[in-house]
Amino acid sequence: MTSPGLREKKKARTRRTIREHALRLFAARGFGPTTVGQIAEAAEVSPSTFFRYFATKEQIVLDNDVDPVMVDAVRHLPDGVAPVEGLRDAVLAALGDFDGTPEEMLLCIRLAFSEPELRASRMDHAFATQETLAAALAERLGRDAEDLELHAFAAAAVGAWGSALQAWARENGRRPLAEYVDRAMTFLGGGLRL
Repeated sequence: MTSPGLREKKKARTRRTIREHALRLFAARGFGPTTVGQIAEAAEVSPSTFFRYFATKEQIVLDNDVDPVMVDAVRHLPDGVAPVEGLRDAVLAALGDFDGTPEEMLLCIRLAFSEPELRASRMDHAFATQETLAAALAERLGRDAEDLELHAFAAAAVGAWGSALQAWARENGRRPLAEYVDRAMTFLGGGLRL
């Protein structure tokens, strides 16, 4: 695997700078009152540069690498590995690659679950992930794409991920997020028995 070139490094640095300034402003002023113009000014970029990296300010908070990782894990699930195990392992690996601080992640989670416009966008995103995950499961397992059990599993997996995030944020990240994810996925794998 080759390391990123200078252009890729600069793009990653610019994206990271925009995100850091946006999160700082959201924490200080609130999500709603903060404008794209204010974010761009703080990051010392133009608004058009902001939009090259983020389609909306909501994307700064809601963008994550875990949802595509979940879908990819199902598509490439090794024979003999239960889908819940493959998902858990993939999510835990993605958390290890997170490019940010726990404080930034906590802020994003709190905003995503507390700001009405972000909650709505998050629910839309979760539903889209659930549908994509169900389709990937159907393809990988050779089952009908409308299979109720596949859709129930996909909804439960996305819900387990969201529940782990919320529990971690409620406890102010006192323990590693991976512990919450493992616990939620283990509960899912155990048949959701209370």
